[in-house]
Order: sequence, then structure tokens, then C-alpha cells
Amino acid sequence: MTIDQNILITGGRAPVALELARLLKAAGHRVFVAESAEYHLCRVSSAVEASFLVPSPRHQPQAYIQRLAGLTEELNISCLIPTCEEIFYIAAGLEHITGCRVLAPCREILAQLHHKGEFIAWVRSLGFAVPETTLISSAAEWHRTQEIAAADGKQQVYKPAFSRFASKVILPDSGDAAGCRSQKQRQISPPTGISAAAPWVAQQYIKGKAVCTYSIVHEGSVVAHAAYDSRYRTGRSGASVYFEHLEHPAAQEWVQRFAGAISFSGQIGFDFIEAEDGILYPIECNPRATSGIHLFTPEDGLTEALLNPGMLVQTGEVLIPRSDRRAMLTLPMLGCGLKPGRGGWSNWRRALRGAEDVICRKGDQRPFREQFRVVYAAQKTAWRHRISITEALTEDIEWNGEG
Repeated sequence: MTIDQNILITGGRAPVALELARLLKAAGHRVFVAESAEYHLCRVSSAVEASFLVPSPRHQPQAYIQRLAGLTEELNISCLIPTCEEIFYIAAGLEHITGCRVLAPCREILAQLHHKGEFIAWVRSLGFAVPETTLISSAAEWHRTQEIAAADGKQQVYKPAFSRFASKVILPDSGDAAGCRSQKQRQISPPTGISAAAPWVAQQYIKGKAVCTYSIVHEGSVVAHAAYDSRYRTGRSGASVYFEHLEHPAAQEWVQRFAGAISFSGQIGFDFIEAEDGILYPIECNPRATSGIHLFTPEDGLTEALLNPGMLVQTGEVLIPRSDRRAMLTLPMLGCGLKPGRGGWSNWRRALRGAEDVICRKGDQRPFREQFRVVYAAQKTAWRHRISITEALTEDIEWNGEG
């Protein structure tokens, strides 16, 4: 077992960071959080010893790294664990954070995984099946791609190469939903600002079942893994808000093959489509913590995979969720009741009653109230910058390929 340690988590606004803090606290560790948002879930959690307001990694990257370096020294931190896109800025400044282990690979690897076009090209080069994917860097390329797809009778999904929460995805079918638009059978105007610096991808639309994964990997070996489907989402293709463990050996095998091929270390998540013929097609990669972490309980020992992965590699053990726990983000899950999708109202009500809220926990209820402050602050940011509230939630930490 790992001895008690001082752990610093970044990205404290995210539910996954709150989950991680609680798991670490339950394992006997002391948890500290560094976050650039004034209000965030971990700020008021009983699992956190102290929370520190730090500069924005996106707008003040050097000051951000300097503050993190100072905190790791002041707090005698053993391990720094990024959870959101601030990981890109931390990876770029790894040489300045000494004296503790940082759970982040180099930025070159992160960037290639995060870029929705380069990721697919990398996977293809390793011999995996992938959906046809075209990188689009201009309005002319956009029109040409649509013309070719129309001539071939193919349906495509369009999305920015750097994006999150599926907030700008354009899907092929009718039935508009929040966060995405329908192609129907018409030509779509190219998005404003498309360029080589802000490219989009056109990806083959594959009919099938969505499968998501979360894994912890050490030097190419998977040491913890969870798979879950996307039955309930924010919008038609947005982020999952309901989490139930899915037994899917093929997904675990796929992650192990890919992670081993690139010798990855860290937290990583994948979105797949399992086609009707059973083939798994990777759609995109999130090289950071993802919502599968909500499926783990303290008894599963996930913190050992984070803090002492070498031991698990030696034994060959892969930690998976062993309980029947079902988790959800209650507020967006309630919104899903307006359009319950497959299974209808009865299945939605059953899922709602049978799942545990990931924000509000017995003995740690203040984060539930804090989420309303988080949303209100994000709304003010959205008004100020004239962006969506979804974009405002990550405006100060997101990374879109900047140098």
C-alpha cells in the first residue's frame, strides 16, 4: 500500500476532480487543489485540505507554472495530478516543477492525442480500424469535402479539431439538439474562423453504439480501466451525464494495444462507436481524467493505480469497478427527462432513481450548492465574451493548439 502523501490536484471545477479528491481522502492522503476559477466544486469539499486560487493557465501560463511550482514545494507535494485541459500548460512547463511526480506526459504526445484529426491518423498508422477522417483548414476545403461526400452518398460528422463537450458538432441526421446542428440534405456554410490554426475535421458517420472508456496507464500498461455507454447526454452528442459500468473486454483490449504501442503514461479516455458488425471505431481521445472515474469506489483501490502504478504492472492486475454503483450528474440528468431518448420515460425514471449524484455526497454536500455559483460565474463570463456558457466553463483553461 502507498504511504500517506500530500497530493495536489488541478482543475478543481470538474466533477472528476471532486471524485478524485474524495477517493484520495478516503485512502488516507491529504488533498490540496489549485484552480484558476474563483468558484469551483473542490473549493468547499470536506475532502480537500486547502484550495488555492492561481493564475489562468491559458492567459498567464508562465505565472501559472510558477505558482504551481511554488505550491508543490510549500506543501511538500508528492504527486501533482491534472484533471482538465490545464494539463497541456503543465506539460509544457514540466522542467519547472521539480521535487514531485507529475502525472502528465510530454505536450507533444498530448497534442497529438487531443487533435481530432492527428489522433485518427496516428491510430490508423498503428493498424487500427478508423472512420474516414479529413482535416479541413479553409472554406474552400470545406466546400470540396461536402461535394465529395454528397457525390459518394456518404454521411459525415463535422467538428473542430480542438474542441470539448461536442459543443460545435454538426451531425448528419434530422432532429436538431442542443449543441449540434443537422446537415439534413443541404450544404453547410463553413464555420467562421476556420483556418490552418483553427481546423475542423469531417469524419465518416458510423451507425452503432457509443462506448466511452477511462483508463490509468503506466509506461504502456493499463493498470485501471472502466467502460460505460452514453445513454444520457447533454444534447444529442454531448458529454455523458449518467454512468453505469459496461463489461466490454474488446474496449479494454483496444486501449491496452494502443497505450502499449505509444508507451503512454497517465490518465486517458476514448470515445468509440461499436458498429453493427462489432468493430470498434475510435472517434476521439481525451488524454486526461474522464467521467469513468465516477464508477470507482474507495474499495476499488483506484488511488494505487495513480500513486503506485509500478506495483500493479508487476502483478499484472488491472483495477476495474467492482460494485454495481451507478452515478449521474443530477441537474443535467433531469434535463434529459425532457427528451429521454432510447428506452423512454420509464427507463429514464428508473435510471434517475437508481443512480447516485456525483456532486452531493453524504458528509460532503456543500459542492452541490457550489455548482450554482460555478454556473452563475460562467454565465457572466459568457455574457462578457459573447460565448456559450459551455465554452465559458473552460475559457481560462482550454488549449486549442497554441504554442
